[in-house]
Amino acid sequence: MADERLIVALDFHTIEEVREFVTELGDSVSYYKVGMELFYSVGGSVVSYLKGQGKEVFLDLKLHDIPNTVAEGLCALMRLGASILNIHASGGYTMMKTAAVRVRKQAAELGIQPPKLIAITVLTSINEGDWHGLGQTVEIQAQVVRLAKLAKEAGLDGVVASPAEAAAIREACGSEFLIVTPGIRPVGSAVNDQSRIASPAEALRQGASHLVVGRPIRLTDDPKEAAEKIIREMETVPK
Repeated sequence: MADERLIVALDFHTIEEVREFVTELGDSVSYYKVGMELFYSVGGSVVSYLKGQGKEVFLDLKLHDIPNTVAEGLCALMRLGASILNIHASGGYTMMKTAAVRVRKQAAELGIQPPKLIAITVLTSINEGDWHGLGQTVEIQAQVVRLAKLAKEAGLDGVVASPAEAAAIREACGSEFLIVTPGIRPVGSAVNDQSRIASPAEALRQGASHLVVGRPIRLTDDPKEAAEKIIREMETVPK
């Protein structure tokens, strides 16, 4: 039943919790996100475990530093075998371009498929109050689209953005550009610390290519049923 458009966040601290959760979800989920919380706790072994289970991995570490440091960091992470890696678009064109060129060059030298590289635009937890508190004078959506276009120009494969900006990014960057959207909340779910959210079907209709879902699956009595319910809703929107 798995739909590769659904990426389930593994917000745990131990590999034992991951194994139990992945086993419980079984064939219902084929794609997982490993973020800072889990990676800093257990390291690259969790990626190896997931790959060994036949799963795809989005390694969500949001690199942001000088161009050479980011590029070399990505090349090291690439060896773990994740399908998607990410960096902050706010690091600028040179950082993104250097990362894209270096990763693809090293992948070719190693004879492996390079991971998809995507850029963080504006975190989905940021609301208008936070945004203007940072001294920003343009609206969030305008900045997100600007960063998405910059990421595409730099040679990246896509971006992370909220569902609220997905349609504008799709129009600006084309049909092949990846748009990975956190802030997905099925009807009746708690908002938690997300500000710019949408339901699964709504996000896909707006142009999202992948949906990242964590707590609405993990914090339920029956995570597998919760995941399958989301997939059934997603399947109402053609791929």
